[in-house]
Amino acid sequence: MPPTPRRVTQRDIARLAGVSQATVSLVLNNRADADVRIAPETRDRVLRTIAETGYAADPVARRLAARFNRIIGVFTYEPAFPSGSRDFFHPFLLGIEEYAERAGCDLLLFTSAPVVDGRRRIFHQDNRLRLADGCILLGREIDAAELHRLNRDGFPYVAVGRRDDAGGPVPYVGADYAAAVGELVGLALTRGHRRLAYLNTELTAESSADRRRGFVAAATAAESARHLTTVGRDAEAILDDLLAEGTTVAFVEDFATAVALALATRRRGLSVPGDLSILTLGDPTVPVPTDLAFTGFRIPREEMGRQSVEVLASVIDGSAVGVQQRLLPCELVEGDTLGTPDRRSTAAER
Repeated sequence: MPPTPRRVTQRDIARLAGVSQATVSLVLNNRADADVRIAPETRDRVLRTIAETGYAADPVARRLAARFNRIIGVFTYEPAFPSGSRDFFHPFLLGIEEYAERAGCDLLLFTSAPVVDGRRRIFHQDNRLRLADGCILLGREIDAAELHRLNRDGFPYVAVGRRDDAGGPVPYVGADYAAAVGELVGLALTRGHRRLAYLNTELTAESSADRRRGFVAAATAAESARHLTTVGRDAEAILDDLLAEGTTVAFVEDFATAVALALATRRRGLSVPGDLSILTLGDPTVPVPTDLAFTGFRIPREEMGRQSVEVLASVIDGSAVGVQQRLLPCELVEGDTLGTPDRRSTAAER
């Protein structure tokens, strides 16, 4: 099947016509700002470029154009750009930017929010939330009290990632972690694994709860399905625990923990996946170098960003029916870290 052609955007029209994107927007909406007069020849050039490219304004942009500022806020609970987090958050922001441009909206990144008890807060003395028509919330953990206040105040927002109710249902676009983990468990069972372990980071986020729920539901056919806490424990101690119980496959929430566990296994003279299979449950949240291609799944981060803007636009313009909650499928990645357990002996016996 041939690839789908990329949609022509206002940015493309502006580049081809040799004008600003703001000028294209004014022409499309048949408007003129008080301080900007568009020359007839400029308007004609923009309209000719539109006709030549077959550009069609996104219906979301049409609905927003008449009544709103077309400014979408983005609030990140964790800093989005430091080197430790940029690789994880970058795809979300790419998706948000792509759909915002398609909808003819500007993005406003809220950076003045104060940090209280180690976390940013939406609501504060100099709160500027209402500069935007609505807001996208991005973070591994989002404060439930602030979600409750947003629901109470009726301010349009969408969370990236599934969130529990907070004084009412929360609109979100998330990843279907439970289904993805269940698929990995099923794959391990078909390879002959019967002694499974889930390495839990003890996060309170909904994403962690969804992963654990998927593991529990899918592991009923296993001989043993244990939960181990990794917080405050080094990889050697975790490995000791796994080997003592004859575990053959570990499902690891945190990518850095998976890498450390693989290194500890090799230091013992054991192999991955020969003696211990290690599966990762999502993308790294911070860059961690490794020569292993882990079996696991990828989070649809760009698509989550795109659809979060789409959902927010429908909330803003009133076209949404009910509270919008979407879970997107993750992509299974078959790497080199899931093998077949050795029937002759377990690693613990060696």
